[in-house]
Amino acid sequence: MCGIAGIFDTRGGAPISAPLLLAMRDRLIHRGPDGCGHYLGEGIGLAHRRLAIIDVECGHQPLFNEDERVVVVFNGEIYNFRDLADRLERCGHVFRTKSDTEVIVHGWEEWGADCVLHFDGMFAFALWDARSETLFLARDRLGKKPLHYTLLPDGRLLFASEIKALLACPEVSRSIDPQSLEDYLCFGYVPDPRSIYAAIEKLPPAHRMVWRRGDRAKQDAYWHLSMGQDACADSRAAGQDLQRRLRLAVGSRLISDVPLGAFLSGGVDSSGVVALMAGLAGEPVNTFCISFGEPEFDESDYAQAVASRYGTRHRTERVDPRDTAMLDRLATIFDEPFGDNSALPTLQVCSLARSQVTVALSGDGGDELFAGYRRYPWHLREERLRALMPAALRRAIFGSLAWCYPKLDRAPRWLRAKTTFHELSVDSVDAYCNSVAVIPEALRHTLYERSFRKSLQGYRAVGALHPHWENADTDHPLLQAQYVDIKTWLPGDILTKVDRTSMAVSLEVRAPLLDHRLVEWSARLPAGLKLHGGQTKVLLKQCLEPLISADLLYRPKQGFASPLASWFRGPLAPRMEQAAGRLAQSGFFDGRGIARVMAQHASGRRDHGRALWSLLMFDAFLQRNGL
Repeated sequence: MCGIAGIFDTRGGAPISAPLLLAMRDRLIHRGPDGCGHYLGEGIGLAHRRLAIIDVECGHQPLFNEDERVVVVFNGEIYNFRDLADRLERCGHVFRTKSDTEVIVHGWEEWGADCVLHFDGMFAFALWDARSETLFLARDRLGKKPLHYTLLPDGRLLFASEIKALLACPEVSRSIDPQSLEDYLCFGYVPDPRSIYAAIEKLPPAHRMVWRRGDRAKQDAYWHLSMGQDACADSRAAGQDLQRRLRLAVGSRLISDVPLGAFLSGGVDSSGVVALMAGLAGEPVNTFCISFGEPEFDESDYAQAVASRYGTRHRTERVDPRDTAMLDRLATIFDEPFGDNSALPTLQVCSLARSQVTVALSGDGGDELFAGYRRYPWHLREERLRALMPAALRRAIFGSLAWCYPKLDRAPRWLRAKTTFHELSVDSVDAYCNSVAVIPEALRHTLYERSFRKSLQGYRAVGALHPHWENADTDHPLLQAQYVDIKTWLPGDILTKVDRTSMAVSLEVRAPLLDHRLVEWSARLPAGLKLHGGQTKVLLKQCLEPLISADLLYRPKQGFASPLASWFRGPLAPRMEQAAGRLAQSGFFDGRGIARVMAQHASGRRDHGRALWSLLMFDAFLQRNGL
């Protein structure tokens, strides 16, 4: 696992600034403390920071082909590199290392831009072919590894694993994109391909960019996920197939020349991964868990039960909400505002794991693949109701009910009819956007300063979901929602959170549930094998019954989050007061709107914990970057 950076003169062969390239590289030292390297050619510069995992002695980068005309810098792991190396050697390629990186240069020589179709893993890389003066950038199918870029007015393309490396160049504009801020306040993250900065973009997951000097860049998606329901419909056969696929996915991610462990939250996904690891590893698994003081959010007892069953070397650490310095560290880690409050415990579990291991397996992806989120059954029920009457009638009836019904944030979901009535009054995409929104659209507009609201020019965050909703090759509401989450929430929130927090402490995290072949297979499962009668993750839980106790598998979902409601009425309240004053002067927010939200939350009448956390993290971002 590593950090990469580079500069490419798209117009000619102007000399590359070595000091700038090295400054970009060394802003990524946390991603690769074990070594560094760089390459300077005619109008091209590539740089690398290394976290040594495989072929520790010889896997240094940049790495070249035989005649040193093709060079690559690479972040990630290619799990099938040994099979690929055998194939490429039979084609006449000569390997000088046992590193997975080397299959990229020879793969490019053999298959060109289609080399990415052969790679099984998580990756972001930049390859330079001096023979054709071509730069090739690519990112893995699910978006586990990041790649950001910006094109300067003079034709230089700067790219890097993290935004902080691009900001080493003073010519990169720091202007905030108003639409990205709207996206952030809705989703809690900025979806690809945007970043919070108008001048910086992200290469989307499953995309590649080929840029031949003097020509235009060609960017396309090399992988498409089909949600058709054509996989095995027999639950018993499908469960056996799933268990086989899970074992293969976990086993391929145990390849490492350094100590390895796993996160164990006490939920279904991480417990399943640990159970499978225990059956494949030759020694006790190292497992790591974070606990909270409030039982509603604490799953550590369930984690301990799994650890005891499988004899793992288990360690638990408790989150301290009084440690507000962690908030500033999160702002430094993410480079742009990031509103998922589970980033705090994720950073702490990564730090705990790094004290013992260099690689950790996680259970990320289970909720997206097997329909584990609580919003899915609600969306399914609402879609059935929406289908019963025309849109105009729904807007008239349910819109009126939503307007007059009281807001009951602290009531059970079935009593929070105001939200349900609103979602029934709008179309499917708007309704789903509202169900995932951190700050609902109506509340966002009360927070915006008037001139900022005008700068949006009518843009609404739901626009980030529309293309994916339309691209899903299914009309089943559950599968549509899953597809949208896999394309937005998964790379923009879950995988960004894990990548940045793990890399901040030089830890590599692998997600076996996101093996792309397993993702493709699960996407084609009938909806009833994922969600049935309100039961989520139906097939996954059935598959894991021999490995995990029923009281863990079938208990209500908790989720890996922090107790924000009580924190903002306690230890975080003074910090929020300070942030509110600064935000009111930022030009983005109306101070009265923020004060109203804070007062409602402090009184206990409303739960605005997620909204306040998003505002707090945006303030931390502004302070960290002097904006």
